Amino acid sequence: MSALDELYQQVIIEHNRKPRNFRVIENATYVAEGFNPICGDHFHIYIVVGDDGCIEDVAFDGKGCAISKASASMMTQALIGKSEIEARQLFAEFNSLAKGDLDPDKDDNTLGKLAVFSGIWKFPARVKCAVLAWHTATSALDEVDIVSTE
Repeated sequence: MSALDELYQQVIIEHNRKPRNFRVIENATYVAEGFNPICGDHFHIYIVVGDDGCIEDVAFDGKGCAISKASASMMTQALIGKSEIEARQLFAEFNSLAKGDLDPDKDDNTLGKLAVFSGIWKFPARVKCAVLAWHTATSALDEVDIVSTE
């Protein structure tokens, strides 16, 4: 097993067991609900945007597989402090990474720790798990209440 594969497994396990920002935010600026009917993942994403247009808080609740929960957990950490434009750019990069279109070692990106998901594209059925929270957060910013991976 490569060092990156081992790190990936450790990160997934850690964020699945102790997800960050796993809670409801009452009176969030944006809220959306996301489903992955194939594996049963189901999350709500809550986003608070401050007067300066930056994301002050992000949280999620619901249930999902280890990959979707870890991705949601890491997403909440990554989006705090970002502008809406930066959040959308990060989503585009993460989506490209998950599909195998972005190589974090060769292509310009701002993924940071999210690069640990770089091998997920090798498992096409798991890509939707990894991107569910991201699609849901983007839908929340677009004021779309419900999104599905199907």
